Amino acid sequence: MKNKHLSLEDRHKIENGLNDRLSFKEIGKLIDKDCTSISREVRNHYIVKNTGCFGKGFNNCSKVRTCVLRGKQCKLNNCVDFVEEKCSLLDKPPYVCNGCKKRNICTLSKHFYDSIYAHSEYKDNLSETRSGVIIDKEETDNLNSILVPLIRDKGQSIHQAIINNKNKIMYSEKTIYKLIDLGILNIKNIDLPRKVRYKQRKKSCTIYKIDKDCLENRRYEDYKKFIEENPDTPIVEIDTVIGKKGGKVLLTVHFVNCSFMLAFIREHNDAQSVIDIFNDLQEKLGIEKFKELFIVILTDNGSEFSNPTEIEFDMKTGEKRTQIFYCHPSSPYEKGSCEVNHELLRRILPKGTSFNDLNQENINLVMSHINSYKRKKLNNKSPYFMFSSIYGKNTIDKLGIIEIESNEVNLSNNLIKK
Repeated sequence: MKNKHLSLEDRHKIENGLNDRLSFKEIGKLIDKDCTSISREVRNHYIVKNTGCFGKGFNNCSKVRTCVLRGKQCKLNNCVDFVEEKCSLLDKPPYVCNGCKKRNICTLSKHFYDSIYAHSEYKDNLSETRSGVIIDKEETDNLNSILVPLIRDKGQSIHQAIINNKNKIMYSEKTIYKLIDLGILNIKNIDLPRKVRYKQRKKSCTIYKIDKDCLENRRYEDYKKFIEENPDTPIVEIDTVIGKKGGKVLLTVHFVNCSFMLAFIREHNDAQSVIDIFNDLQEKLGIEKFKELFIVILTDNGSEFSNPTEIEFDMKTGEKRTQIFYCHPSSPYEKGSCEVNHELLRRILPKGTSFNDLNQENINLVMSHINSYKRKKLNNKSPYFMFSSIYGKNTIDKLGIIEIESNEVNLSNNLIKK
């Protein structure tokens, strides 16, 4: 029986076959796959390299042989006379330069199939596609415009609203209920009298992502490139800390340059609650101080962080206030700085502890003790001291964090008396 997915070994054989100038049909026979599968694999996972050749730099201008500015004075695509030249063979099988006899004398842009790169890209794409159902913001707004007036304002049932608008609503009744449970729609369970009356069934863990293109230009590779170009930029890492399953959760906001961390209690682990927190922070701090504190935000691929546009922009004015980047799936070490403070947080609120009886005042007290705890890596200074030195005491006061005397710092689970 043929496997549906290609293995790394299969991809090695594809690369070797391309290097040996085998046809897709011949490569397919080697790994027991159809030639169309090989063609699709190569076209989906090639690398573009602008490397030039021996003794000649990369130059993809069709006028390079006759241009008077060729050589060091050549500006390529910044030149008004630039006309891009592409190798016509790249539009035909095998679509790559692996087995091309002329690649060592070619100065044009080249395409290569690399098995390691292809397998890595495949795994990243697989993680993304398995991360949950994706709903874009436009579709969310469309559902709200139809359902909110009927259900919340006029008391209709979800079933009634769907059957009367079946040409406009392309989701099942079950899906609409799940979207409401996750806080994606502007309808609450209290707006559904029959649902409130009945005991809730155990729910599956389906994840709904709001912004289909949220990773575009925000991947970890984009982050590394940004930091390489702006090495002194302060980084903020955000994450979610779970209490008891199904209950309240925390959003943690970690300032890497001084190990200072904020935490915010949330009723549900949804995207809107994260957006609301950042809007509230802007209101407290003012737009200029907000932009100073949150130049770059690094986070994971959780569904609660999948509406970056409304975090990055002030939706009232359209002004950009921050830039979000995402780690690779299942790679918490890429934002490991916040994990030390999470360990301190878990001393006070151990895993499995319910957050349902906690309020923001409780959480501010917890974070005040954690931020007053001196660190060796900060030259025996506390994150509170470092943050207030960089951003000012007035800023830290607005955030609700106070300084705790060194001998009064309590990191045990008896700090919060329930």
